[in-house]
Amino acid sequence: MSERVNEIRKTDEAGKAENPLAAERVGKLIAKFAIPAIISMLVSSLYNIVDQIFIGQGVGMLGNAATNIAFPISIICTATALMLGIGGASNYNLESGAGNKEKASRIAGAGLSMLVICGTVIAAAVLLFLDPLLKIFGVTPEVLPYAQDYTGITAYGIPFLILTTGGNHLIRADRSPTYSMTCMLTGAILNTILDPLFIFGFHLGIKGAAWATVIGQAVSGALVILYFLRFRKMELSWDMLRPKRSCLRAIASLGMASCINQIAMAAVQITMNNTLRHYGAASMYGTDIPLACVGVISKVNMVFMAICIGISQGCQPIWGFNYGAGRYARVRETYGKAFRLVLAVGITFCLCFQFFPRQLVGIFGTGSEEYFHFAERYFRIFMLMTFTNGIQPMSSGFFTSIGKARLGILVSLTRQVIFLLPLILIFPVFMGIDGVMYAGPIADGAALLAAVICAVRELQKMKALERESTDEGTNADRVHD
Repeated sequence: MSERVNEIRKTDEAGKAENPLAAERVGKLIAKFAIPAIISMLVSSLYNIVDQIFIGQGVGMLGNAATNIAFPISIICTATALMLGIGGASNYNLESGAGNKEKASRIAGAGLSMLVICGTVIAAAVLLFLDPLLKIFGVTPEVLPYAQDYTGITAYGIPFLILTTGGNHLIRADRSPTYSMTCMLTGAILNTILDPLFIFGFHLGIKGAAWATVIGQAVSGALVILYFLRFRKMELSWDMLRPKRSCLRAIASLGMASCINQIAMAAVQITMNNTLRHYGAASMYGTDIPLACVGVISKVNMVFMAICIGISQGCQPIWGFNYGAGRYARVRETYGKAFRLVLAVGITFCLCFQFFPRQLVGIFGTGSEEYFHFAERYFRIFMLMTFTNGIQPMSSGFFTSIGKARLGILVSLTRQVIFLLPLILIFPVFMGIDGVMYAGPIADGAALLAAVICAVRELQKMKALERESTDEGTNADRVHD
């Protein structure tokens, strides 16, 4: 027994010397990995937000409604990218922590190649079935021409969007969070410069916003490719890029939670658009005002969620490596710090949403008094529980990174599918369009409760495992003495 304990201790010392994830102070590690991840997520959100601002100023309310109609396609792309990127990165961290470096690299390589393949397939499908998709997403006759122009052009950027979003997770897993941030930042800056130039300078309208987005995404995708060709730390050969079935199963098992969460968001968005269109027609707001307002507010909320998900993504290498290495105390400490961070961010945004709704919506262009009235009510009612909204996706990412795929999927489904989707179908039957608003805080509160219960149980299990390993080590030392 004493020999086994000595072997473990020697392995720990070697791991600490080789990988800072095992030895660096947890707070410093979170800052090192989470800050670039947050910036990357914010930059990713900027693609949609900047488009929304300039389209609102240069095209108007119908342009904003068109980007809302196209938003489910963006969510589907993100879902695919996160399944492959987070699934590949989580497996890479776990296998690296366990000392299986070749297996870790093969899984990362399979994820990288599938990002390229899936991006190409989805782009082709959107271009082939554009009009039927827009009708499913809830487009109105007035919004249709704008949605056709915007979505038809941005489809060409889908392969780059998926490669960048998923590839950046693998880059962070390869201990290069700053490069990951640079990939996203470069494309977003370019998009921000080109948007006003194309919309106002070249008078291209909504088409100009779409082309600016595609060019920014292409540049970011090129930087991801450059990293894996020249700057990577992981061992990666051409043979490792072949998507073997065993690698894809491993990726899907740990990436499915994030994918399902995004698909659920798309399903909710589509249902929401159709519900708003149906019940909006019977309200004082009409059909187009609710669609435009919810599109704007969802982009504002993306900033909040980007910060929370960025914190989760920054913590995932720490969680995964240390869980794979059996260092449960560091895993628990990291979760506690992440929990406090996302709660603080949530409280800050919730106060902004409650006290400054008109100012936030006004950033995205002008509208009628009914437009601003609906936006204010939607912010104050639907977003009432915003201060809790970061805990559920953060916890889902935590479960995924430690290999608890089923638990990650369950938690990822709670808010969107289990609670929110049924409520936005049932409540409007009795409350009209107000029913959509009141469904939000109820779903948020229920999702928080589910996430906390699951997290507490898992952390208690880790604490018990930690005590067992400590007792074994103590007993072995006594025998040795």
